[in-house]
Amino acid sequence: MLALAPLAASAAAAEEQRFAWFLGNRTPDNRRALVPNSLGPSTRTEVAMAGSGPVGSIAVDTRTRQLFLVVAPGRALGYRIGVGRDGFGWSGTVRVGAKSEWPEWRPPAEMRRRDPGLPAYVPPGPLNPLGARALYLHRDGRDTLYRIHGTNDPSTIGTAGSAGCFRMTNTDVIDLFDRVSVGARVTVS
Repeated sequence: MLALAPLAASAAAAEEQRFAWFLGNRTPDNRRALVPNSLGPSTRTEVAMAGSGPVGSIAVDTRTRQLFLVVAPGRALGYRIGVGRDGFGWSGTVRVGAKSEWPEWRPPAEMRRRDPGLPAYVPPGPLNPLGARALYLHRDGRDTLYRIHGTNDPSTIGTAGSAGCFRMTNTDVIDLFDRVSVGARVTVS
């Protein structure tokens, strides 16, 4: 059996402490910010996976709403995810082009046209819809604008509600982030 390296207790504690700092923040009009009180549950499981690709690669199964990280020949870590809603699903092979801890978010112009109420910029932190981590997906060296990212709303995991990105609990995306290298292959089907 494959030994799984859990998020180190000290790293997890440090991340929870960083997260807790935001909990006392207030909005500009002095209302208490609505922030999640945890990083969300872990959905990670170890699974057998035939024909899964090279170690370090990711396979996204949009039908079952699962993401798999290949950790050994025939073995993967599986995570529950949220996927693109009707009209926003996609498939293909991309690469992890960049990674970011507590990323900022700049909604693309197309998204802002669909939803004019979106801000032009959301700073890093627990109010950011990208959550605790983001893996930026690139094709042919160019940003696709799709991400594998955390969410501050774990109820969206297992649903089809995004604009094409793949959502994970913040706990899971931190775990994945620490295991995946820039350049890793991501196959979406």
